[in-house]
Parts: sequence; C-alpha cells; structure tokens
Amino acid sequence: MKTKLSALVLAVPVALTTLTGCSMTDNISSEVPSAGTSTTRDASDAMEKVSSSIYDLLGVKGKASDSRPTVTDCSGKDTKTYFRILHPWSFVPATASDLDVVMEQLKAELPKDGWEVVQYGPDTSKNKNINLTADNDKKKVSVKIIAMAKDDPPMLSLDLVSGCYKVPDGEEVELF
Repeated sequence: MKTKLSALVLAVPVALTTLTGCSMTDNISSEVPSAGTSTTRDASDAMEKVSSSIYDLLGVKGKASDSRPTVTDCSGKDTKTYFRILHPWSFVPATASDLDVVMEQLKAELPKDGWEVVQYGPDTSKNKNINLTADNDKKKVSVKIIAMAKDDPPMLSLDLVSGCYKVPDGEEVELF
C-alpha cells in the first residue's frame, strides 16, 4: 500500500505539470486557461460531474475509487483569488483484460463527448503503460488517464484538472 500511495503522491505533480501545458485554449500557449468565475464548492461539484461523465464512458464493470476533488493553486496567481480543481481517481475493472477494452472505449468515445484526444500511446516506463491525455475546451478541463496493466490489481489512474477559476468578488478561495 505504501508503494501505491507513494506512486500516487508522485503522479499528481507529474499530472499537473503535464496537464498545465495542454491546449485548452485556441492559442498555442502554456498558460493555464481561464475557467471563469466560481466558488470552490461549485467548481468542485462541476468537476465531479465531469468525472462521472467519463466514468459513464468506461463501458465495463469495475470499481471506482471514492476520492473527492481538491483545490490547488494557479501558478503565478494570487492564491486567495484564483484556484484550480484537481480530481484524481482510479478504476479497477472486473477483469484484467477489460483494461485494454476501456482504453479503446475512451479513445473512441471521449471525442464524441466534446473531448480532444491530444496524446495516446505507451509511456517510457519499463511497464509501457498506455497513456491518454484529452482536453475539453468547453468545460476547461484536461484529463490524463494511465492504464497500469502490470499493477496488482490492474487499474486506470485518472487525473482531471481544471483551468484557473477566479472566486466571485468579496470571496476567498476555500481550501479542501
């Protein structure tokens, strides 16, 4: 369990770094796009809905982790006024062979649901995990999905991250 937790702790910053550069905007920039104005609670609820919509696309039986979105900062912006939402979660399919089915399903179905797949293929790790990165410009969210076929049990790791939100005037970012 310590290894899994350590891997997750290391994966989140990597995912944030990777997703920060995704093209959720029309211009070719590494700047994180604006996601509009929202309270942290409303933005978190919206992110849970986005995660649920991805879960609905999986198309196989299995068990999702029970994780909640969290608030992170927008690099270079006032931490009392600007924030991002990160929602890391995992999915363990009922059978190991379903992992490949899920990745192909997501690759095909995400674009039909407003996502642009910007990267798909094996990573450079010794396990050659299949990675899928997709952006949803309308929702200002990116997702990084990693099929970890050689884990015990085999699973998907999903990291969703929003663009930068600004809290409404007179409010401050609530951390959770």
